[in-house]
Amino acid sequence: MLTSVERLLFVRGVPIFQELRDDFLVRLASVMDELSFPANHTIFTEGQEGRALYIIVSGVVRVHIGDRDLAHFSVGKCFGEMSLFDSEPRSASITTIEKCECLMLNQLQLYDAIDETPGIAVNIIRLLSRRIRELNVQVNTSGGKVLDLGKAG
Repeated sequence: MLTSVERLLFVRGVPIFQELRDDFLVRLASVMDELSFPANHTIFTEGQEGRALYIIVSGVVRVHIGDRDLAHFSVGKCFGEMSLFDSEPRSASITTIEKCECLMLNQLQLYDAIDETPGIAVNIIRLLSRRIRELNVQVNTSGGKVLDLGKAG
């Protein structure tokens, strides 16, 4: 379990929250739930309703549709953000590769945060755009090889 200071320092380093004021980050970090998942655990499945964004504190997850891996995410990466905005079912499944600790921000918490600091929405749009571009490159150049976004910004 993270202390409040560790949580603040961690959240400050997550790309979608960069450039936000510390007083705001303190409040945002304090409302996030901390979750722990064992290895080979499905956090959510394609088609499932979703209303939460997850941020990986430790571990690695795989993004997949059926048996086909689309990407691997590690520390500091977010997933689940699409369903927060479009209210559509999850477009892929997320399964842990190893034990994972995550922070979770639900839709209501995120909308409150966006009302107070609209910069979060811009940062999430940047994240989604970057992921679409990376997946386009993967489809066009790698012939379907797994995209490892663990170190990508």
